[in-house]
Amino acid sequence: MSSAPNFDERIDRRGTHSSKWDMMAPLYGVPASDGIAMWVADMDFRPPACVQAALEGMAAHGLYGYFGDSKANHDAIRWWMRTRHGWDVEPAAIFTANGLVNGTALCVAAYTKPGDGVVLMTPVYHAFARVISAAGRQVVECQLAIEDDRYVLDIAAWDAMMTGKERMFVLCSPHNPGGRVWTREELRAIADFCVRHDLILVSDEIHHDLVMPGHKHHVMALAAPEIIDRLVMMTATTKTFNIAGCHVGNIIVPDKALRAPLAAAINAGGVSPNSFGMMMATAAYSPEGAAWVDALVAYLDGNRRLFEEGVSAIPGVRALPLEATYLAWIDFAGTGMATAEFTARVEKQARIAANHGPSFGKGGASFLRFNLATPRAVVAEAVDRLQQAFGDLQ
Repeated sequence: MSSAPNFDERIDRRGTHSSKWDMMAPLYGVPASDGIAMWVADMDFRPPACVQAALEGMAAHGLYGYFGDSKANHDAIRWWMRTRHGWDVEPAAIFTANGLVNGTALCVAAYTKPGDGVVLMTPVYHAFARVISAAGRQVVECQLAIEDDRYVLDIAAWDAMMTGKERMFVLCSPHNPGGRVWTREELRAIADFCVRHDLILVSDEIHHDLVMPGHKHHVMALAAPEIIDRLVMMTATTKTFNIAGCHVGNIIVPDKALRAPLAAAINAGGVSPNSFGMMMATAAYSPEGAAWVDALVAYLDGNRRLFEEGVSAIPGVRALPLEATYLAWIDFAGTGMATAEFTARVEKQARIAANHGPSFGKGGASFLRFNLATPRAVVAEAVDRLQQAFGDLQ
C-alpha cells in the first residue's frame, strides 16, 4: 500500500533542465534565486509511486531498446477511459503520438492541406496556433465571449466568419487557459457547428482528469456520438500525472475511415513510441494512479481557492473561476493598466513568471496565466507578492 502523496513537499527543480524553472530567468527576467515559476504547465509534485516503480524496473533490467507490443498500454487506456469517464474505446482506435502537440500536428497533416483554415476558440493554448501556422495552414480565431466571468460560445458570430476554406476545428476541453468545463449542450453546439461547416473536429481533452469538485467533464465522443465520422479524440497521462517529459499521448479515432489518413501521417513522420513513456503511462492508468489523482484534485482545489481569493482582493483584478485544470486565468483589465505595465509588476516586483495573455490569441491581451500546481506555501507566497506589487491600488 503506497503512502499518501505529500503535495506540500518543496522540491528544488533548479538546475535539473526543467523548462519551467531553468528558463524562467532568460525568458522572463525573473531571477532564478528567488523567483517563482508559474508558467509552463507541469506540476512541482512527484508522480504516483507506481510510475516511479515502472522506471526503476526498467533501470534494473538495464536494456533500453525499441518498444514493442502495445497491448498492456492499450488495455490500461481502455480501463481508464471506461472506469473514469464511462467511455468504451476500441483497441484499434488508439494511436500513439509523441505528446499532444505532436498529436495536433499529425491531425493537421492527416486531415488538411496547405492553405486550409483551422478553427480555434481563442484565447486558447498557444501551441495549437504555432503548429497550424508552421504547417502552412491558416489559423481562424473564433473569439469566446465572457458572461458572468465565464467563457461562453459565440456560435452566431462564428458562423458569420466561415468562408468555406476551413477544414478542421481544434477544441480544448476542458478549456486552457479559461478553465471552463464545457456543458453537454455546449459540446453539442460545437458538434453542430462542425457539421454545418463540414469540419473535422479534433477534441483535445488532455485536462479531463483535472476537474474541480462540483463540475463534470463530458467526453465529446459521448456528448455527440452522431459526429463520430468526423471526430478525433486526444487524451494523455502527461498532464494528469505530471509526466510531460515522457512525451506520450493518445490519439483515439472511433471511425474506421478516419484512421487511414492518420496512420499515413504517423508513418510519414516516422513517429514511434518512447519506451519510457509507454511504461510510465501504462503504470499511471491504474487503481493506484486513480487514488493519486483523487488526492491531487482535492489539493489543487485548495490552491485554487487560496489564489482566487487572494488576487481577487486586488482592486481591478479578477480571476475567472477555475472549473478544471490547474491554470488560473487572471484579468488585469480593471486596473486600467496597459499589458506591459501589469506584466512588469508581476515579473519585476512580484518576481513571478506567468504566461503572457496575448500568446493565447484574440481576447488574451489583459490576462496572465498562473500555474497553481505547486506546494500551497508557494501559492501563498505568490499571493502575498502580487498583493504587494499592486499595493498602491488598495
